[in-house]
Amino acid sequence: MATKVQSFMTSQSTEVDFSVTSLNDTAIVQVPARLSVLEAVSFKQTCQGLTQANSHPQQIIIDFHQTTFIDSSGLGALVSNFKYAQEKRIALTLRNVTPQVMAVLKLTGLDEVFPIESVDEEPPIKQNDIVETRKTASRQVEQLPTTHPSMASWMKRFIDIVGSLIGLIITGVLLIPIAIAIQIDDPGPILFSQTRCGWMGKRFKIWKFRSMCVDAEAKKSQVKNQAQGAFFKNENDPRITQIGRFLRRTSLDELPQFWNVLKGEMSLVGTRPPTPDEVERYEVPEWQRLDVKPGMTGEWQVNGRSTVRSFEDVIRLDLQYQQNWSLVYDLKLIFKTVAILFHKNSGAV
Repeated sequence: MATKVQSFMTSQSTEVDFSVTSLNDTAIVQVPARLSVLEAVSFKQTCQGLTQANSHPQQIIIDFHQTTFIDSSGLGALVSNFKYAQEKRIALTLRNVTPQVMAVLKLTGLDEVFPIESVDEEPPIKQNDIVETRKTASRQVEQLPTTHPSMASWMKRFIDIVGSLIGLIITGVLLIPIAIAIQIDDPGPILFSQTRCGWMGKRFKIWKFRSMCVDAEAKKSQVKNQAQGAFFKNENDPRITQIGRFLRRTSLDELPQFWNVLKGEMSLVGTRPPTPDEVERYEVPEWQRLDVKPGMTGEWQVNGRSTVRSFEDVIRLDLQYQQNWSLVYDLKLIFKTVAILFHKNSGAV
């Protein structure tokens, strides 16, 4: 995995040929067995090349009958092609979606977005088979792709569970004084939730102690974005309350995220969890960030998160984590995070 990511970031010369069959006003694109980052780039170029032609087809069918693996980049290319086809008023349909691909679409809710059809004939279901089908349906587990070794590590998940339980105990102890301080400074909700994108782009609600004014989201358009690229940051954001600055500087605002870790939506260590509007702006290679679970801490946390101003730096740090990942590496990042929390300039802004 690390070799693939590194080789792609240093060179994009490798291309994958996609078989395209034209029939009247329909173009059928055959997807290979794997649709990972290298294949995804060529996949996007192939489909958008069809839409940019002078006499473009009225319908594009994406045939997945061979595909048994798809990662975040493949999913990103599929979403990008779908949006581009919509802009050109071209119908894009998925055909012969394999269980492996369907599991990913269901995980992200995209099975409700893409038109999906199957041309394979299925044998009629006999009445005697209905009962047996119902019995076995509950035992069937959809196969999700192992996009990164960390996703298959039971020990990493065990550490997450133990760490999150300890973290929630600490959160419970500090809850009352933090809640009182928030109410005195700026009356309103104690907790703040925001939609973020997790593994493979699946959306979930991240929880924090509220560090901004109640109507912060409505005022976001009035604040200048000092970051470059697909994320938002302002060092002197006027929406942050007085107690909020303290919570951010000490990272106490992030304590409720231990609940996200316990639920399996996040990990103790991972990549920075992006917002949906950030993901909307991603190019295909940048979707690689979503091959692992987002973390409460990670490379961006221990490398001066408050000073990161470029989206390219965010990508570099996230891919660096994926390349270097191991259980020992996770533990090192956890210890580093605890150490820098006592540094006066370590907190987020």
